[in-house]
Amino acid sequence: MHVPDGFIDAPTSAVTAVVAAGALAVSLRGARRELDERTAPLAGLVAAFIFAVQMLNFPVAAGTSGHLLGGALAAILVGPYTGVLCVSVVLLMQGILFADGGLTALGVNITDMAIVTTVVAYAVFRGLLKVLPRTRRSVTAASFVAALLSVPAAAVAFTLLYAAGGTTDVSLGKVATAMVGVHVLIGVGEAAITALTVGAVVAVRPDLVHGARELRQGLKLRVNGVLVDAPTAPVAARTSRRALWVTGLVTSLVLAGFVSFYASADPDGLEKVAHDKGIDTKVEEHASADSPLADYGVRDVSDARLSGGLAGVIGVGTTVVAGSAVFWAVRRRRTGTPSEAH
Repeated sequence: MHVPDGFIDAPTSAVTAVVAAGALAVSLRGARRELDERTAPLAGLVAAFIFAVQMLNFPVAAGTSGHLLGGALAAILVGPYTGVLCVSVVLLMQGILFADGGLTALGVNITDMAIVTTVVAYAVFRGLLKVLPRTRRSVTAASFVAALLSVPAAAVAFTLLYAAGGTTDVSLGKVATAMVGVHVLIGVGEAAITALTVGAVVAVRPDLVHGARELRQGLKLRVNGVLVDAPTAPVAARTSRRALWVTGLVTSLVLAGFVSFYASADPDGLEKVAHDKGIDTKVEEHASADSPLADYGVRDVSDARLSGGLAGVIGVGTTVVAGSAVFWAVRRRRTGTPSEAH
């Protein structure tokens, strides 16, 4: 789903850049309300985990693969505003360091992969929780459906962007049918990864999961005509925050540094559709094509396994540092606000 330079024309790319910038500004403000001293470290870890899992392309059809987009996972774990920032950090690291996703198309990718997936997924997730029982299984089930629908939604969004500013003359109907068809299949993989991850975190630390707030909400009592929270017992935690963070980081490093070598080498959904339908005839060389980490390998390291593994580890490390810096800065901005201090 990473759109390279040359797929979408300059005017449309410029408009999406403005949309992306506006959404990021809104998300920075919204993330101040979502993040606290407990969840800010988790947000950086979520970004690193999404980076790692995006390296694991899985086969979905003959000659086609897919990978996690991550918008649903991020929104459910750390909140929709913070989720947009998480995926955007990943896209920025991928574009600059690994030549994955065009730089002039960065606005397109943030709009499609960060904003659309997060908004659609979280809206579906919250809607389902309103009708499902207030249980951990409901959170996991809602995560599955939300993630499943977010991927074809992103495919539809790309089709609309292509209709507005595609650089090749290909039938819109063919593009839409091919994109939605293959990304429905990819959505199944996205849903499975999202549900398994959310279910695992909810099982040990439901108090840290933004989407599991319903599990923590207690009864309301009316006192002197005013509704107040009834006293509730603290949520039982099966592991410490530090242990959860270390486990998540180690898992991300293993996935990116070792498991990624066994990922499918087939083109992903967008690459396959672009090649089959002729959308990629005007693709441009990436501005970071000469990066020492381009194409997820380390330059001058001849062993493919070692090169890819080192690139994955560097990517995870860079993403967790960049993401953590962003989210700690947002958190500090919140604690420094006079109204919040008051």
